Amino acid sequence: MSIYTISQCGNLIGPVKQCHSPNQDDRPDSREPELIIIHGISLPPGEFGGPYVEQLFTNCLDWDVHPYFAEIKGLKVSSHLFIRRDGGLIQFVPFSRRAWHAGESRYRDRKNCNDFSIGIELEGEDEVPYADPQYNTLLSVIIALQTTYTYLCARRIVGHCDVSPDRKLDPGPAFDWLRLYAGLSNNTE
Repeated sequence: MSIYTISQCGNLIGPVKQCHSPNQDDRPDSREPELIIIHGISLPPGEFGGPYVEQLFTNCLDWDVHPYFAEIKGLKVSSHLFIRRDGGLIQFVPFSRRAWHAGESRYRDRKNCNDFSIGIELEGEDEVPYADPQYNTLLSVIIALQTTYTYLCARRIVGHCDVSPDRKLDPGPAFDWLRLYAGLSNNTE
């Protein structure tokens, strides 16, 4: 399992590829993250391994390359992190900044989850099992985040489906929550 560290200023995780997304802004009140939101994404839907997610998050996607892209044309989104099927990790937004990943959302009684969350996108689809290397990377990332942001306990890790239940299903039923929690539990023993 890879070991990641978060910079002393709490902005960047390493060693990983850094790819700046313009789709970010300041967190209100300079809040520290209090929630991790796990997403699933593939572009086009069901296709893995291409450059399109990275291009989407950096506003470089050619909308004419695939018919599906016309449906999302002009979309400006990002995530703090993206985990590929092979476990490769890319950071798009520093943790101290607000990434545009959750959209209209609510966690408990708080709206606008982007204000206080870290978004982690997994390359995948709701009904397709996620790959072993992705779980390994995700676990390592969360452990590093919990070391830096002690408020990020296991109870503060949710799916996009949990904060936007009327709009989103990801990471979907294929995501193995018990595997994630077991890995986190084994790390604390």
